[in-house]
Amino acid sequence: MWDKRAFEGQVAVVTGGAQGIGRAVAELLASLGARTVIWDVDIELAERTARELGQASRAIEVDISHWQEVRKAVEATLNMAERVDILVNAAGIAGGNAAVEEYDVDEFRRIVEVNLLGTFHANRAVVPCMRQRNYGRIVNIASIAGKEGNPNASAYSASKSGVIGFTKSLGKELAGYDIAVNCVTPAAARTRIFDQMSEEHIGYMLSKIPRQRFLALGEIASMIVWLVSPDNSFATGAVFDISGGRATY
Repeated sequence: MWDKRAFEGQVAVVTGGAQGIGRAVAELLASLGARTVIWDVDIELAERTARELGQASRAIEVDISHWQEVRKAVEATLNMAERVDILVNAAGIAGGNAAVEEYDVDEFRRIVEVNLLGTFHANRAVVPCMRQRNYGRIVNIASIAGKEGNPNASAYSASKSGVIGFTKSLGKELAGYDIAVNCVTPAAARTRIFDQMSEEHIGYMLSKIPRQRFLALGEIASMIVWLVSPDNSFATGAVFDISGGRATY
């Protein structure tokens, strides 16, 4: 599918790239020649992942819910690599499961701060250098929950719905440049984010997928890598579904 050096010379920032979907994307990009910079709150795991990806990969400790940390992370990235061609925003948390009237107020705020404000922070940080060079590819990872809403997961659903709206807005803002801003709405993939969910909620998510299985990491990585490739010179401000048939709109 891909030329082995399809991304040679490009610099890709992957938030949440130490594990899960982010790691799968970082691995594929690194294998195709990109210099990958992993932004992650778990610096030990991020550094181990970067070492495993090869000498061209680096790790930076950052909590994307805090703007000043993100600002410092992009400065460090530019000092190392002088450019950012690609942003894949995969950092996110699910939080616990509870009915709205029982949902912890601080927990709700924390989920929104990481998933939605964190997306805003990461995008805000990289857009100026992309605009200056008239090139960039951004993919924000939303969720099928942001389209449909999952019961007992109001904070997660609301935050991911916000990511969808944010992506559409930014895509239109940058449509006059060679900068593509899109998001993906995956069904659940079996990653460590499941550790935050009840078994009942995990079973509910699986029951809603017509394919009758969870998403494989390689499947979503392939979709994202096309979206951040030079080949994607037209699609922007769009929502790409990869839900195993759960959502068809």
